[in-house]
Order: sequence, then structure tokens, then C-alpha cells
Amino acid sequence: MRVLVLFGLAGFLAQLVDGTLGMAFGVTSTTTLVALGTTPAVASAAVHLAEVGTSLASGVAHWRFRNIDWRTVGVLALPGAAGAALGAYVLTSLSTEFAEVWITTILLILGLYVLIRFAFLKLGKLITTKRPGARFLGPLGLIAGFVDATGGGGWGPVATTTLLSSGRLEPRKVVGSVDTSEFIVALAASIGFFFSLSSEQNLNYTVVLGLMAGGVIAAPVAAWLVRHLPPRVLGAAAGGLIVLTNARTLLQAADASTAVFVLAYAAIVLLWVAGLVAAIRSVRAEKRANILAGETDAPADQAEPVAG
Repeated sequence: MRVLVLFGLAGFLAQLVDGTLGMAFGVTSTTTLVALGTTPAVASAAVHLAEVGTSLASGVAHWRFRNIDWRTVGVLALPGAAGAALGAYVLTSLSTEFAEVWITTILLILGLYVLIRFAFLKLGKLITTKRPGARFLGPLGLIAGFVDATGGGGWGPVATTTLLSSGRLEPRKVVGSVDTSEFIVALAASIGFFFSLSSEQNLNYTVVLGLMAGGVIAAPVAAWLVRHLPPRVLGAAAGGLIVLTNARTLLQAADASTAVFVLAYAAIVLLWVAGLVAAIRSVRAEKRANILAGETDAPADQAEPVAG
């Protein structure tokens, strides 16, 4: 029962981040499992099985809030499923030691990307008139699905950030569409792991159930929060935590000295704090800019009937 409650809480927090940012359920959950000593292939398999439930609940919640572009979901999901199935086979074929270093490195890079993107980069305004096409979404889904299965996460960081930066879909529909298509990707990865895992690599279904239950409970809350919570602050906080946790695993694998541990932790914490401060400042600056833009537009709107 204790394990169920703990991983239920982990799943709740991971889905809260994922449903709001359109990324990081897999990265956050796999980071937790690997840090607790779960082998990389089993960790990724457990997380993807849990994601079948959480992504379905998330998709329903985003549908209710009209956060989904169904054409994007359809074109993105199928190549993503193919990439995920291939990634599951590749990860289970690697030796345990190499797989741990591989998956931890990917998770650290993804966490660093999330932190830097939401803390320091301009998110910008998006063009919402030009929708993404199949030539763009097909390769994106294939790559994102492969990274997701081999890294225990990555569907959101690759697919969401690429779609956001492309300027072809408004932010809330990017998050909703990526989260919804993840159901097909997670299902394909789970099937791939089911056939690829050896008999010695057993899944802990209590962990899977805990992650899934916590994620399902968090899904409607996250779908509501995506309209109200500043993504910069949440992204910076989640990214920093992911980097710190995976850096610890990598340093342990490298048999690093205590001095190296201290220096690495100090550098990461400084970057994390700087990121949070930058994110909060950016949110405040964006609010001021929006208020000024509204005040500038008001006189023009009032004057328009007179000019007519």
C-alpha cells in the first residue's frame, strides 16, 4: 500500500507537469524509477504502460477544454508509434550498464533543455493560421517516438517543443494534441516492451498502477491549469529537478569523487535558482507587456466607430 501511495503521488506530480507543459511525465517518472535502482528497460516499460492510462485521461480532459487539433493527432501518432516500438526493441537489446548510462544521459539532456527553454529563451507568439503538414509531423513523430522509448521519456520534449517553435499551432492546442497522441505512442511502446523484455526483467505492477492512478487524477487538473498557470515557472522547476537527479546517477556510475559531486551539485543548483528567477521575471515582464498592449489597443477600438 505504501508503494502504491508513493508512486501515486509521483504519478500525480509528473502528470501535473506533463499536462501543463505537454512534456515530462516519462522523463520525471523514469528518473524516479532509475534513481531507485530499477533497470532502464523495465523503468521505461513501466512508465509507458502507466502512460497508456494517463495519456487517455489527459486526452479526454484536453478534449473537454477544446485543446486538441485532431488532424495533428492523427498524423503525429502513427509514426510516433512506429518509432516507439523500434525504440523499445533497441533499449532491451542493450546491456544493463550501457542502457543505464544511455537513458540517464538522455534524461539529463532533456531536463536541461526543459530548464533552459522555459527559463531563459523567448517563447514568442505563434502563427496560428498555418497548420502543420504531414511532411513535418511524420518525421517528427518517428524521431520523438524513438527517443521516448529508448530514453524512458522524450515524446513531449521533442514533439511539443518542435511544434511550439514551428509557429504552426497555438500553444494550448500543441499541448493538448501532443498529450492525446501520446496514448497511441505509449500503447505501441508497451507492446514493444512486452515482446522484447526477457523473463528475468519483471514489471512491478504496483508501481505501474500507482503511476497510472496518480496521473489519471492529475489529468483534469493539468488540463485546466494549462490555461492559467505560467508554464515558464513550472518548466524551470521541473527541468532543474530532472537535471539534479540524473546528474547524481551519472556521477555515481562514473565513480566520481566527493569534490566532483559537490562542484557538480553546486553548479546545477546555481543554474536552477538562476532559471527560476529568470522565469519569474519573464512572467512579470510578459504580464506588463500584455497590459500595456491592451491599454494601447483600447483607444483605437473606441475611436473606430467614430472613423466609420
